Amino acid sequence: MHRTLATFALGLFLCAGFARGQDINAANEKAMKAATVKVAPSVVRIDTVGGLEIVGGGKSPEIRTGTGGTTGVVVSPDGYIITSSFNFASKPSKIFVTIPGRKDRLEASEVATDQTRMLTLIKVDATGLTVPTPIAKKDTTAGQWALAIGRTLDPDVEHLPSVSLGIISAKDRIWGKVIQTDAKVSPTNYGGPLIGIDGRVFGILVPMGQRGSKETIGYDWYDSGISFAVPFEDVLAKFPAMKAGNELRAGLHGIVPKNPAAEYLYKLEVGALQPKSAAEKAGIEVGDVIASIDGKPVPNYSTFRHIMEPKYEGDSVTFKVMRGDKELEFKDVKLLGASTAFINGFLGILPLRDDPGPGVPIRFVYPDSPAAKASLKEGDRIMKLGPPSPAGAPPRPARPLANRDALATTLASMAPGDEVQIEVKRKDGDKIETITLKLGTIPDVIPAKLPMPSSAGKAMEGQPKAKGLDPFGMGDKKDPAQKVETGYIERANTAKDRSFWLYIPSNYDPNISHGLIVWFHGIGQGGKDGEARSQLLKQFCEDHHFIVMGPRSASTDSWIPTETQGVVQDIRAIMKEFTIDHSRVIAHGTGNGGQMAFHVGFNARDTFRGVAPIGAKLGTTPGDNIATQPLSFFIATGDKDPNVKEIEALKPLLAEKGFPVVVRVVKEAGKDTLDAKTFEELQSWMDSLDRL
Repeated sequence: MHRTLATFALGLFLCAGFARGQDINAANEKAMKAATVKVAPSVVRIDTVGGLEIVGGGKSPEIRTGTGGTTGVVVSPDGYIITSSFNFASKPSKIFVTIPGRKDRLEASEVATDQTRMLTLIKVDATGLTVPTPIAKKDTTAGQWALAIGRTLDPDVEHLPSVSLGIISAKDRIWGKVIQTDAKVSPTNYGGPLIGIDGRVFGILVPMGQRGSKETIGYDWYDSGISFAVPFEDVLAKFPAMKAGNELRAGLHGIVPKNPAAEYLYKLEVGALQPKSAAEKAGIEVGDVIASIDGKPVPNYSTFRHIMEPKYEGDSVTFKVMRGDKELEFKDVKLLGASTAFINGFLGILPLRDDPGPGVPIRFVYPDSPAAKASLKEGDRIMKLGPPSPAGAPPRPARPLANRDALATTLASMAPGDEVQIEVKRKDGDKIETITLKLGTIPDVIPAKLPMPSSAGKAMEGQPKAKGLDPFGMGDKKDPAQKVETGYIERANTAKDRSFWLYIPSNYDPNISHGLIVWFHGIGQGGKDGEARSQLLKQFCEDHHFIVMGPRSASTDSWIPTETQGVVQDIRAIMKEFTIDHSRVIAHGTGNGGQMAFHVGFNARDTFRGVAPIGAKLGTTPGDNIATQPLSFFIATGDKDPNVKEIEALKPLLAEKGFPVVVRVVKEAGKDTLDAKTFEELQSWMDSLDRL
């Protein structure tokens, strides 16, 4: 009897629980539908006509543009609509908008673009439109329900738009510019609203990435469970400026950190300043440590980026810096909207590697360079270098140089035309001389033959084993006495989800720093060309101390940009195992592999110093030269390559950005063939990448 009553009671409890569950689901469904109904009059359909069929960026180096509709949100009753700039990446000839409750489709015109959030404002001839209500940023919290709204799949705008359910998963993402949601967001609802359960708007859905700010950046994240929306509060705040036709650009400060890879670990020390930048004009100097911005402490570079990257051209900030033991304040520093490309100053030497110092021994002097004109010679040792003085100021004293890296760091902040003072110990007689010279520009002439040896063979001398945090991925090197496996080696990463191959020269010595050539295989190869490529470079690797690595594309037979992070992780693992020279890490490949080489070069600047694509179009958006992360290019193809003109045009394009560029076109050759002369030039370029 008791068991029967207990069973009956349990049944009532379960039925009641089931009923409550049904009630909750019904209530949720009712609330989501009501929210969608509330925002629907403000959500428009956008159609485009004409334009490019293919645009750069995205899941592969090129994106084929779609032909379907896209989405926009009303921001003003008099016909202004905001949408994602991605929707116009194809540069359409006409834009049409269909508004709920309006019979006719209206032609729209572009008004302005927010280039930092990738939003575009368009205008139609209409009045009395419905503007949705924003949710204040302060009221937005992780865990809130979020609905991604799009009006593209159903051509009838009188029907409710499409809905994808998720939550707010984070705030202030992509350096403080966007809200993150796990609702599925595809190109079909870019430009649409991300709304709360009450129908108010969190933000406007956009593709967004950590690196770059073009229309297609972040496209490859779609439907991944990681999506972004620009806060609607921010959109409305900038609407008056955009309505006036002002293009909104990022506010540029011109500060280049000394240790950009260690963005969470150290205080931000200024490593270089972009010429004619806001920071340089204000009086900030190389070596200053940024203490605060507008009263907010800056403990590291990451915090600096979170404060500065949301800002726009014309915004003013106040910096406090530490210069030695003095605190200096720079008030109302007005941020600029365009920067002058930084061109690294060139002394004209190739240093002897792996010399522990003090000073920097010269391995080679470039003809007609500032060093040659100052009569520097092979075997001389540069002991000191003085930074350039401001116009009219007395010369600054030369500072002692510990080694090659110290010289590279000092020169990183200097530009062509800067006058510097150096102290040189001559090879013959150890005589000390003080010389004044003006820095030049890196020539596109490649030395035909470089003197050997290239290394003093003392890379491990005086280098203590790393302990604790290791931001640059160097780690503890193997004991020099321990035998290292050489030749062609197959490897997998720790998680076993990626594989790569290595070629270690038979004469590998951990006391000699080795360059690293990262070979990106072409379409259809999948790394099958590994042994052939390693054999082709075998003699060069032994003579000039290089290791070759061949990562394999993890997901497809061709490369996609999202694999960059995995490749960089594998490179850092190699750097922990072998003695790698950071100034000679080169991305190399043909065809699709060459396009991936371009991509990683621009998007992993803390890792790569050279890019050597063969028969490859650019396929990505080039950034500007960064003083402390110099990047050089050796680009080659055959004169029978159908893209030869486009590839040749890369030289002025990249040179305008401040990069040293060499372009070679091989006669009577296809797109992925090098003759003996060009191959020898490529090898010499690789061996001289650490020129100063």
